[in-house]
Amino acid sequence: MRGACCRLAPAEREDAMAAADELVTVRDFVRYAVSRFNAAGLAFGHGTTEALDEAAFIVLESLHLPIDDLSPWLDAKLTGEERTRLAGLIDARCETRQPAAYLLGRTYIQGVPFRSDKRAIVPRSFIGELLAAELAGGDPFALVPEPMAITRVLDLCTGSGCLAILAAMIFPNAEVDAVDLSPDALALAAENVAEHEMGDRVRLVEGDLFEALAGEVYDLIITNPPYVDAPAMAALPDEYRHEPSLAFDGGPDGLDIVRRILTEAPKHLSAQGSLICEIGTGKEILEAEYPNLPFLWLDTEDSEGEVFWLSASDFGGGTDVRVMTRMAR
Repeated sequence: MRGACCRLAPAEREDAMAAADELVTVRDFVRYAVSRFNAAGLAFGHGTTEALDEAAFIVLESLHLPIDDLSPWLDAKLTGEERTRLAGLIDARCETRQPAAYLLGRTYIQGVPFRSDKRAIVPRSFIGELLAAELAGGDPFALVPEPMAITRVLDLCTGSGCLAILAAMIFPNAEVDAVDLSPDALALAAENVAEHEMGDRVRLVEGDLFEALAGEVYDLIITNPPYVDAPAMAALPDEYRHEPSLAFDGGPDGLDIVRRILTEAPKHLSAQGSLICEIGTGKEILEAEYPNLPFLWLDTEDSEGEVFWLSASDFGGGTDVRVMTRMAR
């Protein structure tokens, strides 16, 4: 999928060809892309947060250059074929509103590349940053102080499989189950698992949350479930409408699936197990609805109060969680 691009209409192809004739260097194309993206009013949020970062990603990835530093390449002159291709991608990004990851067939989490297409949402979970940082390290204050002791991991709502694969990299002794309701998403996840040679450690499971996991117990449950509420679903930018709505829609307040996870997770946690879950903007709702759960909120560079951590001991057993839910309502 790397390098895939949609077809342009004849007028769009003419615009792309004109740009390709006039622009010469990487710097030229980045500047041109930023101007086009700003003029088109594009929405970002699929791994980049602004026009400049999006332009840099498209230029560097399409040229098969490292995406972590633009500066060494700014004055590099491009071949005619490269210029034509880049101009076409920039036009396609503006005219189709497809996320750049879909146009390029590739995205990255913490520098790790993953295939990306319309079978699953573009991976961009805050949990990726947490997995690679303070969540599991040698620091005695890390939430997982001994990564080698983690032997079973579950990634619920795995999508393209990126978090499951990252977990397998970070916890080298772990077997990872990756669950999704969508066969299409799991097909894409299978390609990513194969690309990263994780087939012997990451098992893909089709099912609705825990329904296919009877009796399974995990040291860590990771989940980035659908959590967009109804008003936000109605107002999604065009870029997000290219992605599967199943992966976004969390019900009226965005927390329908999160509630199910909180109810069912305790039965699947080992005695020392923990749950990490991304929920978007529902912090106040959850804290009011589950007053007896001591949510630990984990902030990242771009988020605050959107990811929580709970240990098995915090739940006090699955029955208690169900009782708390009834009491809160």
